[in-house]
Amino acid sequence: MLRAGTRVRVGWQHSALGQGSDVTACGAPQDEPLRQAWIGPEGVALQVAASPAPEWPEAQCAGWLATARRLLEQAAQLEFAVARIDSLQRSELLRQALYEIADLAGSSLELPVLLRRVHSIVGELMYAENFYIVMFDDHRQTMRFLYFVDQLDPWINDPEQEMPIAEEGNTLTTHLLLSGETLRGPSSELRKQFGISQDDNNGPDSADWLGVPMSRDERVAGALVVQNYRQPNAYSEDDRILLAFVAQHVLTALERREARKQLESRVTERTAELQRANEELQSEVFERQRVQEIQRALFRIAELSLTSESLGHFYAEIHDTVSELLYARNFYIAMLSDDGSMLEFPYSVDERDLERQPRKPADGLTEYVLRTGKALLADQECIARLRAEGKVRTHGSMAYCWLGVPLLREDKVVGVIAVQSYATDVVFNSRDQDLLTFVAFHIGSSLARKQAQDRLVLAHSSLEQRVSERTRELAEANAELVEQIGERMRAERKLIHQTRHDALTGLPNRLQLLERLARAIAAAKDDPHTCFAVLFMDLDRFKLVNDSVGHAVGDELLIEAGRRIVDSVRGGDVVSRLGGDEFAIFAEGLDGPGMAEELGRRILASLSMPVWVAGRELFPSASIGIALWDSRYRSGEEMLRDADAAMYRAKSDGRDRCAMFDEQMHLEAMRSLDMEIDLRRAIQSERFVPYYQPIVRLESGEAVGHEALLRWRHEQLGLLVPGEFLDVGEDSGLIEQIDWLMFAKVIDDMARRVMPGYVAINVSPRHFRMQDFATRLLAMLDDAGVEPSRLRVEITEVALLDDAPRTLDILAQLRRHGVLAQLDDFGTGYSALSYLHRFPIASLKIDRSFVAGLDANGCTESVAVVRAIVALAVSLGIELIAEGVETRHQRERLAELGCEYAQGFLFSPPVPLPGG
Repeated sequence: MLRAGTRVRVGWQHSALGQGSDVTACGAPQDEPLRQAWIGPEGVALQVAASPAPEWPEAQCAGWLATARRLLEQAAQLEFAVARIDSLQRSELLRQALYEIADLAGSSLELPVLLRRVHSIVGELMYAENFYIVMFDDHRQTMRFLYFVDQLDPWINDPEQEMPIAEEGNTLTTHLLLSGETLRGPSSELRKQFGISQDDNNGPDSADWLGVPMSRDERVAGALVVQNYRQPNAYSEDDRILLAFVAQHVLTALERREARKQLESRVTERTAELQRANEELQSEVFERQRVQEIQRALFRIAELSLTSESLGHFYAEIHDTVSELLYARNFYIAMLSDDGSMLEFPYSVDERDLERQPRKPADGLTEYVLRTGKALLADQECIARLRAEGKVRTHGSMAYCWLGVPLLREDKVVGVIAVQSYATDVVFNSRDQDLLTFVAFHIGSSLARKQAQDRLVLAHSSLEQRVSERTRELAEANAELVEQIGERMRAERKLIHQTRHDALTGLPNRLQLLERLARAIAAAKDDPHTCFAVLFMDLDRFKLVNDSVGHAVGDELLIEAGRRIVDSVRGGDVVSRLGGDEFAIFAEGLDGPGMAEELGRRILASLSMPVWVAGRELFPSASIGIALWDSRYRSGEEMLRDADAAMYRAKSDGRDRCAMFDEQMHLEAMRSLDMEIDLRRAIQSERFVPYYQPIVRLESGEAVGHEALLRWRHEQLGLLVPGEFLDVGEDSGLIEQIDWLMFAKVIDDMARRVMPGYVAINVSPRHFRMQDFATRLLAMLDDAGVEPSRLRVEITEVALLDDAPRTLDILAQLRRHGVLAQLDDFGTGYSALSYLHRFPIASLKIDRSFVAGLDANGCTESVAVVRAIVALAVSLGIELIAEGVETRHQRERLAELGCEYAQGFLFSPPVPLPGG
């Protein structure tokens, strides 16, 4: 029991609360000496001062002590709260620093300025007066010091200089980069620990050295290092964790800046390429428009032979047509009589000579053209010279400029078409001469082929339609290119967002989807009851939308489809656009495959509702493949692959439906893989052989050549035709090796065996992308001693249009050496007239679909198309071969229509050479 009058004072000292916070009991004065009070491991401890006084009851003193203990416990809680506040302030400082680093990554600051700002940010988090950033290329084993600031080391870094590093790591920096481990402590002790010798060139030792790696995908890409030359143990474990966290964000900032720099460079280059392509397209469009005008004039001339009421009306319409192409105010047509005794003028319009009377052929300018058979472009000086030489004399008014071209019938000059000018400001040129010559040729042909006018009109009409379609396609392509330029400019502003999102729809992209899948797969390995799925969706016939109404409408449809998918799924599901018209949905927390299929059907139902885009009502649909989580999956890419395979199964089953990936699909994928392996083995063992189908003359049945067709002698499956393995060969890239094996065997057969006529080999469009194709093929012919004229290359219209300039060069090089070209499947592609004029095509092959329509009950459209193709081939001087002739009726109809050559099962199926 304390004595009465004992005075008790409780006090403490705290870093946050300060000194002298007191509690006084029983009115004790404030000037009493301070005694100790603290919180120890066993509770509250007190030391009080007692002065002589009457004794106080012990119970009352015990109350004072309990009050003191309670106050000290509150002080301890307050100390913990202050420590918590310190931690939150430090976290906020780190968050602000990382935000500033991310903001710097998207800024346009120069790299040195950006790195100085990063240094300043790190300095706010810890002591960083001595700080450097080093980048590491693990493939080339080099490093670059992007940034270097040191108080004691005078070395100056060159950010562009790449420095090779030794395998053993002769500095702390190289050891850090090669090992990928964080290093902390005095530099001298670290060197001893890792066996690194002292080198004055590497700078002075530091009292405390801290370096952390910058890593990406388990590969070290660089490091951040801070040093303190004065204070040991300056960096704590918290500093190491903090610097490691900052290092990853600095690496992300540097990678984004480098990615943006590369993208800006690619955008600039692509923009320049698109501009050049746009200019070339504009020039080609202009030229096509001019060709279209000429072609329209020729169509009109051909039409006149059917629609004109009389020859006079026919000639007047010819005059109007020529007037649209060049100056023809003074125009006349002169024709020799059937016996050649008179020169008649069935049509003449002239400002001065109102009427031209028939006369016997003499020595006028018209007769000069008739005698020479060549066009004449003459001004007054030229006319005077011809008169002086006694070659011509003037009939009628003297023209200032005269242009006349011969009219031909079966290569015989039968007349002249002439225009002339009396004004000094109207002068004809060589281009007018070429144009009038070209028109005169068609006028003569129209007069000579009166009985074939129906076929010519149909052919010209078809050609005009194809020219118009091709021109419209070029305009659409031009609009698409303009849109792409705009997209590239917008992509520059959305670079950061687009690294993880689709630029068009704003949905997560493939990268973000794979990250989510990777996390889900990692978590599923610990929880066998987890169920999630990937739904791979592809819009049906989306290419038709792009080709018909344009890519801008297609983009709007994609955006609307993305909105509908998002509205159809659950809140936690991830909807991503993988590219083109492909979407993927990642759905977690499923209770089984039924729930995944129900989600797919809900999406299809939402998409099937009509949508108005650019003033058009569209009815989109889609096919969905579903891959459910299974323990065999090791990555998200594998799940996407299987979902993609299931999607193609849905398309093959009729589109607008869902398909679940199952074991059967897995077996089909394995069969495709086995087929590819068999193809590689077959290439090594050369199990590909040529079969030959004859090309015959319809009139006599005599073989004039053969087409070499590819066959595969499979060890288990027997003889396979290209349709059974060509897709696998194209996808794997093995088809080129197979083609060259075929070319070598065909040329070897031509060298060793008697084969009448020529042999045609099928050439894939991918060969025309190789600059040395013609050189390599001609070298094979030369090595085998085979005349190039015995070989022909058979190509499709796709090859002509894929890379027209390069294809033209290759075909021209082959033709110069005697190898002619045949155009396969004519009539099913673009068949542009300008391409037939530009390319050295020796033969056209009528597609078997048109030949099949020539049966007894065949459609009239096939007859009309074949008649047009025959007329076109005759006018261009090109051979014509009909493919797929299987009946005698087809043969007879082709002969009636004027087709000269054919091939098909009626004559012979493809067979190997005897003994082959």
